[in-house]
Amino acid sequence: MKVFAISDLHLSNAVNKPMEIFGAKWENYLLKIEKDINLKMSDDDILLLCGDLSWALKLPDAICDLEYISKFKGKKVIIKGNHDYWWQSISKVRGLLPESVFAIQNDVLKFGNIIICGTRGWTCPENGALEPEDQKIYLREGERLKLSLKNMQKFRQQNDRVICMMHFPPFNSKRQPSIFTEILNEYKVNAVVYGHLHGKDCRKELKLKINDISYYLTSCDLTDNVLTEIL
Repeated sequence: MKVFAISDLHLSNAVNKPMEIFGAKWENYLLKIEKDINLKMSDDDILLLCGDLSWALKLPDAICDLEYISKFKGKKVIIKGNHDYWWQSISKVRGLLPESVFAIQNDVLKFGNIIICGTRGWTCPENGALEPEDQKIYLREGERLKLSLKNMQKFRQQNDRVICMMHFPPFNSKRQPSIFTEILNEYKVNAVVYGHLHGKDCRKELKLKINDISYYLTSCDLTDNVLTEIL
């Protein structure tokens, strides 16, 4: 069983918001992703989709995008991004998920010896404190990450591999420690997978290793619309 990841697909099967307007990297990008999935994956593998899955504003409008990814090979695990306005309560989302698609929200999934946990995350402080509203969300997301990892410990056994899914990077542009990295270090996760970043001018290290944790940036336009194999 292999684990792959890609994020920020920004699907628009139910809304008129084509990604091609953002540049050449987005031309026929879904065809490229589908081709890479068919080349690399089997139905025994896992595909992590780290947020910003659909431009839909309401849950019923996201169903066609969820059905689209359900046709990909393997087990698909999704997490909420900042543009996933359609994502309502986790119970409502899970109630509409097609077979082979699973959702993570501050909790845990286990497939064999692979444990997947995580939360959306939020902007990390750059120079000084965040604005009050951002600080509130930042601290709340830290608590949600801790809750997910505490639950993970109940399932963790020797030789298990722990992968944390987030949408936002768990550190700032200088890769400085944050509330998220402190928690990730405390619980000794093996890998963190995230997205959110786009464009040629963003910080683009696709893989980093900090304190024995591997960090993977998987925004599809930055990976040239191919999958990243995790661990």
